[in-house]
Amino acid sequence: MTELLQYVLSGLTVGAVYALVALGFTIIYNASNVVNFAQGEFVMLGGMITFFAWQAGLPLPLAAALAILAAAAVGVALNKLAVERARGAPVVSLIIITIGASIFLRGGAQLVFDKQLHRFPAFSGDEPLVIGGATILPQGLWVVAGAATVFALLYLFFTRTLTGKAILATANNRVAARLVGINTDYMMTLSFALSAAIGALAGVLMTPITLTSYDLGVAYALKGFAAAMLGGMGVPAGALVGGLMLGLIEAITAGYVSSVYKDAVAFIVILAVLFAMPQGLFGRKSTDRV
Repeated sequence: MTELLQYVLSGLTVGAVYALVALGFTIIYNASNVVNFAQGEFVMLGGMITFFAWQAGLPLPLAAALAILAAAAVGVALNKLAVERARGAPVVSLIIITIGASIFLRGGAQLVFDKQLHRFPAFSGDEPLVIGGATILPQGLWVVAGAATVFALLYLFFTRTLTGKAILATANNRVAARLVGINTDYMMTLSFALSAAIGALAGVLMTPITLTSYDLGVAYALKGFAAAMLGGMGVPAGALVGGLMLGLIEAITAGYVSSVYKDAVAFIVILAVLFAMPQGLFGRKSTDRV
């Protein structure tokens, strides 16, 4: 029982990060119907910029804040310089643009930073906490609490503020939103900035546990996309549940089968769910009138 609890705690920690990445996918998808495969690179930027800013002498909280702001600026640039200019292009073309942006950011990070693995200190030390016989690092609690806080704040933002409702209106019907006076271009830009900032936050929270390097974005992008698809693309609650489920599947597979197969088993389970429910666990079925 202690062994299972250990796997659950590990799975929830990693799953919370997948949930944050999946949420970034969800925000961009809702705003533009684009699957942004550069989302994983924002996780990388969060960790790398924080590390090098901290190494340069900035206090860790200030370095983390700088990394999140810098990633948000990169997200805005991606929208303004690439996605917005290709408006009206087929969705596949926009997806290819985001893949190209991912490659560009990964190469740029390799040149600006380096190819080494990096880590900065955990926020509350490295002494493990014992819960029911299992252990969890204090940083793991920061990850879970950070993800829960982000989801709660975004729920309030989208349901209680005019700006959040304007983003939802833009996602629902861009033309109608523009007709009632909403600046849809600004809402798109804000969505990209928000998505990038959330990805960077995930990188900041996870780096003390898993380390960071210039090339880790691809793995996080694939896992975040899988989590978003599992929960239902475009559904924030689905991103949360899908991310946590994916983390638990990986941890239990690594513990009871082998860490070699954890990625394969996770994706097999996801494919099985999608074969049965193509819209995901929380996605709504849609029909087209003809």
